[in-house]
Amino acid sequence: MKAIVIEQYGGKEQLIEREVPAPEIQQDQVLVELHATSINPIDWKLREGYLQEKLNFEFPIILGWDAAGVVKKIGSAVKNFKEGDRVFARPETTRNGTYAQYAAVDEYLLAHLPDSISYEEAAAVPLAGLTAWQCLVDFANIKKGDKVLIHAGSGGVGHFAIQIAKSFGATVAATASSRNQDWVEELGVDHFIDYKQEDFSELLSDYDIVLDTMGGDIQEKSFKVLKEGGRMPSIVQPPDGEVAESFGVKAGFVWLEPDGGKLSKLANLMVKGEMKPVIGHQFDFSEQGLKKAHELSETHHAKGKIVISI
Repeated sequence: MKAIVIEQYGGKEQLIEREVPAPEIQQDQVLVELHATSINPIDWKLREGYLQEKLNFEFPIILGWDAAGVVKKIGSAVKNFKEGDRVFARPETTRNGTYAQYAAVDEYLLAHLPDSISYEEAAAVPLAGLTAWQCLVDFANIKKGDKVLIHAGSGGVGHFAIQIAKSFGATVAATASSRNQDWVEELGVDHFIDYKQEDFSELLSDYDIVLDTMGGDIQEKSFKVLKEGGRMPSIVQPPDGEVAESFGVKAGFVWLEPDGGKLSKLANLMVKGEMKPVIGHQFDFSEQGLKKAHELSETHHAKGKIVISI
């Protein structure tokens, strides 16, 4: 099968096209013929070698963490999927990711893909959408009436988080650049903050939840806008426990635990029209296409999600 791989850590020039064997499936896995995948910051962070201690991969590595396609083959123990099913997932991967024509996926990570959702839309969701869900629902226990601040509302995780929070009946503030204001507000944001012109910590107070997608000074200042008993999940760095205790809030680092059942809940939100992926950029499945996609992702200024059609 065709795949885009890296054979050593480094810059985007390490992305090269190769013919590699299609993955063999275990009894509890399915073989998915991929129709689309998407780019996440973890892709190029792994490519650069930043995560080599946490993720013990072996070369050659096929990057990619989002899968959308059709079931081509099922393992003997698979019960809930059959050949021909449209599916999407955030696969577990230690070597064979989703920059490829086929991927082996554990059954418990799969979700059925409703006919009304395109493969490109589905591929935009798993890693970023599940991260937003896990932060807001599992960690922060979001409920109706909560006041929620989402940093980088125009990003992959941020734009899903806005829509998930609104689906729960929360009041949502979001930071982003003024050039993204119109479409971010269309997602349902109640209070838009231009991070280049305004200081969110001077404008907001008594918030129940802050979703930290930035870390550093932004994370430190975010403690100030939380009410006592507030929650701050971070996807970039572990918050200081002593600082959190001094403010009387719950704060912690969230590392995604993929789950097909939760992915199905996100599919339901999409079917109901309460969540829609914003695909800001789309590239073809080629060595050059992946290099361009990585280059864009590394700028931190991509609109919504970057999707690869396979």
